[in-house]
Amino acid sequence: MEEALKSDQEFWLFGYGSLIWKPPPHFDRRVPGYVEGEDHRGTPEAPGRVVTLIERSFWETLVDPHATTERCVWGAAYRIIPSKVDEVQKYLDIREINGYSIQYTEFRPIDPTLKAIRCLVYIGHPENPQFVGPQEPQDLAAHIAKSKGPSGGNEEYLFMLEQALQELSEGSGDGHVQDLAKRVRQIKEADSKQCANIYVADSQVARKAVASEIDRIKSGKNQDPQEEGDKS
Repeated sequence: MEEALKSDQEFWLFGYGSLIWKPPPHFDRRVPGYVEGEDHRGTPEAPGRVVTLIERSFWETLVDPHATTERCVWGAAYRIIPSKVDEVQKYLDIREINGYSIQYTEFRPIDPTLKAIRCLVYIGHPENPQFVGPQEPQDLAAHIAKSKGPSGGNEEYLFMLEQALQELSEGSGDGHVQDLAKRVRQIKEADSKQCANIYVADSQVARKAVASEIDRIKSGKNQDPQEEGDKS
């Protein structure tokens, strides 16, 4: 028998992106699962890159360079303590509302004993100036690899998102996110090797310069030309 979740009488929030591992305050229950249908995992935003949700009907009008086969968006539903609902809504409006609209969607828990939950969700506006649309995966990975902000490197967000999605359930990983994470790791590894090679090259140049200076001193070429003229 399915467990009754009175989502019509409770405040539930669908958390995707960083809300999977950085939940809202004052929740008393977290349920892993997904939403499906009109809402689709969208493209990342500038200046760094983070995921947002857009309407599938809008997404299907875009030219997407990566294969999109998933018909659902994985995340977690959070039940907010009734006495804290107003406070949490104000918190989320500050954190999420810029360029988003508030909608409600049906959330399906991974646990088959739980019924669907009506959740509030933030959907991105296509007219948001930060919405960049689909990008070539390699260009997107390069941008993520070089972007940093007050919260840290953009790649940290991507790697945490990859891990958080995989930990929700078997099969909950996102192929696009995993591909991006792989590309970013390759870029960072190549950059590290290049830096190491530059360091080695600089070290070799420095050692040669020191050896040359020692040889010059030993040969007596360290005397000032004026001093040599006074001795003649």
